[in-house]
Amino acid sequence: MENPQQEVVRVRCQRIGCDAMFTEDDNPEGSCTFHDSPIFHDGMKEWSCCKKRSHDFSLFLEIPGCKTGKHTTEKPVLKKVVAGPKVSLPAASQGPASSTPSKGICSRCRQGFFCSDHGSQAKGPNQSAAVAPAENYVEVQASPAPVKKIVDINEPQTCRNKGCGKTFKEKDNHETACTHHPGPAVFHDRMRGWKCCNIHVKEFDEFMSIPPCTKGWHDANPGS
Repeated sequence: MENPQQEVVRVRCQRIGCDAMFTEDDNPEGSCTFHDSPIFHDGMKEWSCCKKRSHDFSLFLEIPGCKTGKHTTEKPVLKKVVAGPKVSLPAASQGPASSTPSKGICSRCRQGFFCSDHGSQAKGPNQSAAVAPAENYVEVQASPAPVKKIVDINEPQTCRNKGCGKTFKEKDNHETACTHHPGPAVFHDRMRGWKCCNIHVKEFDEFMSIPPCTKGWHDANPGS
């Protein structure tokens, strides 16, 4: 008797920014796109590899990977990346000091008289600034509300709830199908965690491994 065909075992890639399922027999070079270590500084999240950044953690995780390689089941060793110091802009150069009193303290300007030092008659208290011509103003119209996408119940979708990322079909979706973090993610004093379950750790890979704390429906468009 022939042995029954062995089921192909699919495992999840551990590279940051990938999270794909793969098999050892189907893992060519370039099939994985991923990021290196993240940087967290003053509320900003940045990838050290491509310098792309975001204040919102969900949008930060959705930035496509900038490096390619093979999928792997080994967790990457994250480098300790320190954000560079802020570059302060040089102060505006000041011209030589003038002995002429400024227009604000000139007695003639304050009384509304012509002043040779300041070139013209000062504005009186009831004079308002010149109004720009109406043609320079452009009416800004509110953008229409996005049209909700109609999805077939058998179409595979990716859940965008924080901490889930699973592929699902709407026909199989129910109120306990998804385990996720309702959030928000908290980054403070080099600690990373989730406010929803009050768990905080120091390392980014430990943060990504915090198990989800809430059950609910899968959602491919949580912002809609």
